[in-house]
Amino acid sequence: MITETTPGAVIAENIPLELTERPQWVCWRYEERDEKLTKVPYEPFTGHRASATDLMTWSTLDQVLDAYVKGAPPYDGIGFVFSSADPYCGIDIDDCRNPETREISPWAQKIISRVQEGYVEASPSGTGVHIILEGNVRDGGMRRGKVEMYSRQRFFTITGEVL
Repeated sequence: MITETTPGAVIAENIPLELTERPQWVCWRYEERDEKLTKVPYEPFTGHRASATDLMTWSTLDQVLDAYVKGAPPYDGIGFVFSSADPYCGIDIDDCRNPETREISPWAQKIISRVQEGYVEASPSGTGVHIILEGNVRDGGMRRGKVEMYSRQRFFTITGEVL
Protein backbone atom coordinates (compact mmCIF):
# COMPACT_ATOMS: atom_id res chain seq x y z
CA MET A 1 0.00 0.00 0.00
CA ILE A 2 1.20 3.51 -0.83
CA THR A 3 1.32 6.06 1.93
CA GLU A 4 1.12 9.76 1.28
CA THR A 5 4.18 11.89 1.98
CA THR A 6 3.60 15.19 3.72
CA PRO A 7 5.93 17.85 2.36
CA GLY A 8 7.18 20.74 4.44
CA ALA A 9 6.56 24.36 3.63
CA VAL A 10 8.53 25.87 0.75
CA ILE A 11 11.15 28.36 1.98
CA ALA A 12 10.83 30.78 -0.95
CA GLU A 13 13.34 33.33 0.36
CA ASN A 14 16.13 30.76 -0.08
CA ILE A 15 15.53 30.27 -3.81
CA PRO A 16 18.26 32.00 -5.85
CA LEU A 17 17.20 35.28 -7.44
CA GLU A 18 18.28 34.21 -10.92
CA LEU A 19 15.79 31.32 -10.77
CA THR A 20 12.97 33.39 -9.27
CA GLU A 21 13.12 35.83 -12.17
CA ARG A 22 12.40 33.17 -14.81
CA PRO A 23 8.78 32.23 -15.73
CA GLN A 24 9.55 28.50 -15.58
CA TRP A 25 7.57 27.45 -12.52
CA VAL A 26 4.86 24.87 -11.89
CA CYS A 27 3.00 23.47 -8.92
CA TRP A 28 3.05 19.73 -8.35
CA ARG A 29 1.17 17.05 -6.48
CA TYR A 30 1.74 13.44 -5.62
CA GLU A 31 -0.18 10.94 -7.74
CA GLU A 32 -0.08 7.18 -7.77
CA ARG A 33 1.32 5.58 -10.92
CA ASP A 34 2.16 1.88 -11.16
CA GLU A 35 1.69 1.54 -7.37
CA LYS A 36 4.29 4.26 -6.74
CA LEU A 37 3.88 7.89 -5.82
CA THR A 38 5.15 10.26 -8.47
CA LYS A 39 5.30 14.06 -8.65
CA VAL A 40 3.08 15.47 -11.40
CA PRO A 41 3.42 19.12 -12.55
CA TYR A 42 0.36 21.40 -12.71
CA GLU A 43 -0.50 24.88 -13.88
CA PRO A 44 -1.07 26.89 -10.68
CA PHE A 45 -4.67 28.11 -11.01
CA THR A 46 -6.32 26.00 -13.71
CA GLY A 47 -5.74 22.63 -12.10
CA HIS A 48 -4.63 21.31 -15.51
CA ARG A 49 -1.47 19.32 -15.85
CA ALA A 50 1.60 21.27 -16.88
CA SER A 51 4.16 20.00 -19.34
CA ALA A 52 7.93 20.14 -19.04
CA THR A 53 8.00 20.73 -22.81
CA ASP A 54 5.29 23.41 -23.13
CA LEU A 55 6.23 26.85 -21.80
CA MET A 56 2.60 27.96 -22.13
CA THR A 57 1.86 25.79 -19.06
CA TRP A 58 4.56 27.42 -16.91
CA SER A 59 4.13 30.44 -14.63
CA THR A 60 6.06 32.92 -12.55
CA LEU A 61 7.27 32.00 -9.10
CA ASP A 62 4.85 34.51 -7.54
CA GLN A 63 1.87 32.90 -9.31
CA VAL A 64 2.97 29.40 -8.28
CA LEU A 65 3.59 30.39 -4.66
CA ASP A 66 0.22 32.14 -4.49
CA ALA A 67 -1.60 29.02 -5.71
CA TYR A 68 0.45 26.74 -3.45
CA VAL A 69 -0.28 28.85 -0.35
CA LYS A 70 -3.99 29.23 -1.16
CA GLY A 71 -4.32 25.48 -1.47
CA ALA A 72 -7.23 25.55 -3.91
CA PRO A 73 -6.69 23.34 -5.73
CA PRO A 74 -4.31 21.69 -3.24
CA TYR A 75 -0.71 21.15 -4.30
CA ASP A 76 2.13 19.36 -2.55
CA GLY A 77 4.84 21.76 -3.71
CA ILE A 78 6.40 23.87 -6.42
CA GLY A 79 8.89 23.10 -9.15
CA PHE A 80 11.29 24.68 -11.63
CA VAL A 81 11.24 23.56 -15.28
CA PHE A 82 14.53 23.17 -17.15
CA SER A 83 14.49 24.49 -20.70
CA SER A 84 16.93 24.69 -23.60
CA ALA A 85 16.40 28.48 -23.38
CA ASP A 86 18.00 28.75 -19.92
CA PRO A 87 21.60 28.16 -18.82
CA TYR A 88 20.75 25.72 -16.01
CA CYS A 89 20.97 22.03 -15.35
CA GLY A 90 19.94 20.00 -12.35
CA ILE A 91 21.46 17.07 -10.53
CA ASP A 92 19.07 14.86 -8.56
CA ILE A 93 20.75 12.58 -6.03
CA ASP A 94 18.37 10.01 -4.53
CA ASP A 95 18.52 8.09 -1.26
CA CYS A 96 21.64 9.81 0.04
CA ARG A 97 20.46 11.78 3.09
CA ASN A 98 19.08 10.93 6.51
CA PRO A 99 16.17 13.37 6.96
CA GLU A 100 16.40 13.21 10.76
CA THR A 101 20.15 13.64 11.25
CA ARG A 102 20.62 15.49 7.93
CA GLU A 103 23.75 13.41 7.38
CA ILE A 104 24.68 12.92 3.71
CA SER A 105 26.22 9.69 2.44
CA PRO A 106 29.94 10.00 1.61
CA TRP A 107 29.40 9.04 -2.05
CA ALA A 108 26.86 11.86 -2.47
CA GLN A 109 28.98 14.33 -0.52
CA LYS A 110 31.75 13.80 -3.09
CA ILE A 111 29.37 14.97 -5.83
CA ILE A 112 28.11 17.94 -3.80
CA SER A 113 31.67 18.99 -2.91
CA ARG A 114 32.55 19.29 -6.59
CA VAL A 115 29.92 21.99 -7.09
CA GLN A 116 31.78 25.30 -7.03
CA GLU A 117 28.81 27.56 -7.71
CA GLY A 118 25.27 26.36 -7.52
CA TYR A 119 22.18 25.94 -5.43
CA VAL A 120 21.98 22.82 -3.24
CA GLU A 121 18.82 21.83 -1.34
CA ALA A 122 17.09 18.87 0.25
CA SER A 123 14.41 17.11 -1.77
CA PRO A 124 10.78 17.09 -0.52
CA SER A 125 11.23 13.67 1.09
CA GLY A 126 14.37 14.85 2.86
CA THR A 127 16.20 11.75 1.65
CA GLY A 128 17.62 13.26 -1.53
CA VAL A 129 19.53 16.30 -2.71
CA HIS A 130 18.90 18.62 -5.65
CA ILE A 131 21.63 20.76 -7.19
CA ILE A 132 20.95 23.50 -9.73
CA LEU A 133 23.86 25.13 -11.50
CA GLU A 134 24.80 26.64 -14.83
CA GLY A 135 25.61 23.94 -17.33
CA ASN A 136 24.31 21.63 -19.99
CA VAL A 137 23.77 17.88 -20.01
CA ARG A 138 24.51 15.94 -23.18
CA ASP A 139 21.25 14.93 -24.87
CA GLY A 140 19.33 16.90 -22.23
CA GLY A 141 19.50 14.24 -19.54
CA MET A 142 21.00 11.10 -18.15
CA ARG A 143 20.64 8.67 -15.25
CA ARG A 144 23.28 6.57 -13.53
CA GLY A 145 22.12 4.65 -10.50
CA LYS A 146 20.82 7.08 -7.90
CA VAL A 147 21.99 10.17 -9.83
CA GLU A 148 20.00 11.92 -12.56
CA MET A 149 21.01 15.04 -14.48
CA TYR A 150 18.83 17.20 -16.73
CA SER A 151 19.11 20.47 -18.60
CA ARG A 152 15.80 20.47 -20.47
CA GLN A 153 12.33 18.92 -20.64
CA ARG A 154 12.20 18.07 -16.91
CA PHE A 155 11.19 19.79 -13.72
CA PHE A 156 12.71 19.67 -10.27
CA THR A 157 10.72 20.03 -7.10
CA ILE A 158 11.95 23.00 -5.08
CA THR A 159 11.87 23.13 -1.28
CA GLY A 160 14.12 26.05 -0.40
CA GLU A 161 15.72 23.88 2.31
CA VAL A 162 19.30 24.87 1.58
CA LEU A 163 22.08 22.47 2.52
